[in-house]
Amino acid sequence: MVENFLIFAVRLNQMEQKDYILREIAKIGTLIMALRRKLFGGGNATATLEDDHLEEAKEMLLQEGNFDLDLFLSMGQQDSESYLDSILGFSVENIELLAEWFYQLGVADASEQSNKFLEKALELYELCNLKSRTFSMNRETMITTIKNTLKH
Repeated sequence: MVENFLIFAVRLNQMEQKDYILREIAKIGTLIMALRRKLFGGGNATATLEDDHLEEAKEMLLQEGNFDLDLFLSMGQQDSESYLDSILGFSVENIELLAEWFYQLGVADASEQSNKFLEKALELYELCNLKSRTFSMNRETMITTIKNTLKH
């Protein structure tokens, strides 16, 4: 009887942990989508980027997602991957959303930081390719587009 109760308690705990992880994944995805809407309206990558909106987005990422944008931008590829792995909720889909957001930032930003955003987007798309078990034509198209943009 006690043994059955312990098995039940362990399974219940595992289900609660899965639910928590799924909620965190959904939270990160929702946060990134909200930031994209806030900065670009409906996702228009040609919109202009205002510094105060970017600062608000940085604060929102830090407060809601425990994600430090400035720190992340300063990291190399391996450190970036480790950083994302350390934050619960960064699935391949959410990393791809983040890559799309960085691409939009890079296209919209007229400063020298534009290339940094584009390079980080490229890095994230390539990370998605490494982590994902499925081929994405859209991802490959974005990688080519970013590489061509960085060449000019």
